[in-house]
Amino acid sequence: MTTVELKMPKMGESISEATILNWLKKVGDSVEEDETILEVATDKVDSEVPSPCTGVIAKILFEPNEVVEIGKVIALIHADASQVATEVKEEENTSISKKDTPKRDIVKSNNNAVKVGVVQQKLVVNPDAFLSPLIISIAQKENLSLEEVQSIPGTGVDGRIRKSDVMQYLKHRKYPLQSIPQAPQVQKSTYAAPQIPFTEGKDRIVEMDRMRKMIADHMVYSKHTSPHVTSYIEVDVTNIVNWRNKVKIEFQEKHGEKLTYTPIFVEAVAKAIQEYPMINVSVDDKNIVVRKDINIGMATALPSGNLIVPVVRNADEKNLLGLAKNVNHLANSARNNALKPDEIGGSTFTISNVGTFGSLMGTPIINQPEVAILALGIIKKRPEVITTEKGDEIAIRSMMYLSLSFDHRVVDGFLGGSFLRKVGDELEAFDSNREI
Repeated sequence: MTTVELKMPKMGESISEATILNWLKKVGDSVEEDETILEVATDKVDSEVPSPCTGVIAKILFEPNEVVEIGKVIALIHADASQVATEVKEEENTSISKKDTPKRDIVKSNNNAVKVGVVQQKLVVNPDAFLSPLIISIAQKENLSLEEVQSIPGTGVDGRIRKSDVMQYLKHRKYPLQSIPQAPQVQKSTYAAPQIPFTEGKDRIVEMDRMRKMIADHMVYSKHTSPHVTSYIEVDVTNIVNWRNKVKIEFQEKHGEKLTYTPIFVEAVAKAIQEYPMINVSVDDKNIVVRKDINIGMATALPSGNLIVPVVRNADEKNLLGLAKNVNHLANSARNNALKPDEIGGSTFTISNVGTFGSLMGTPIINQPEVAILALGIIKKRPEVITTEKGDEIAIRSMMYLSLSFDHRVVDGFLGGSFLRKVGDELEAFDSNREI
């Protein structure tokens, strides 16, 4: 009989661990190759893990809600499906159900406890420590300072700080931390948070799901991190509307792809970024990281009502057909909850089409660690004064508002306004005779 190890799969760039959400199979159950065995989650997305072979679940090594390092063995599968399921189940339930003797080695408690004690006394800070959004969220919830989080020894790849490292640190944290200077006491606010009335039998309480909690934490973190400024312009997109109406049926028949406005918007943004590359950056303390790749994130609503940002990678290297294929694939995958981890990470600039919901304009929140985000309002027809060879005339035009929120730490009004105007110019200069 061959025993196959099921390992925690790689979930995308920069992800070193994942949380087990739910086992869909139990010890003794038969599985088919590529059949989903469990659901896991990272700080970016929930994913399903398929079976690498046909067989019987022989051993489950980690329980739901446990954090497991990428590449770690999480279960054993007997590839010989003729093994009697009952025998396996009885054998393994005896050894695994004992909560007092789990055979796990994600965190070596004794060693880490010693390390934590040393850190709390000496507070050896690593200013280059990478902090994922999940780690930052935990730090905010537990009131950990940046210096304190950076002092935690990381057990991940290249010393990266994992969730389990922070949890272990909190377990052994001592007060007060001797090496952290005491901040002067600030008088507490006398403002009392308003009580939320609740009427039994009429009102109801809905607990946030995991993704909604992450979105909430990420939005609050962004507003606390970046001083947001929003600029607006109005754009005449009549040429785009007329061209799309003229060619969309032919485009789909020729290429097998729907032609929406999104790839046109992505194309215009990519061209504008090429002219103003300092919009395509991130802030790392006192340094500015200028991104070479132009990866455009598209804020997309999920069927659950939550929000996710799939990414069009290297948007500047794709033509309109390539962008349409990429956009349609990502949008369909989002609607079917089938996005892969590497399809939602690594964006360098984000767009949000608030016009989809009928909004005239929006004031979007920056998708950290980016420094700008563009909101696209609804396209509306209205009478406008235009200049023609005969002079000024009133004509029916398709108009749209663009709003750019940017991080005023590194993007000033000149750069933000110039970039926004460039996007508008690209849209207004669209060739209505363009070939498909």
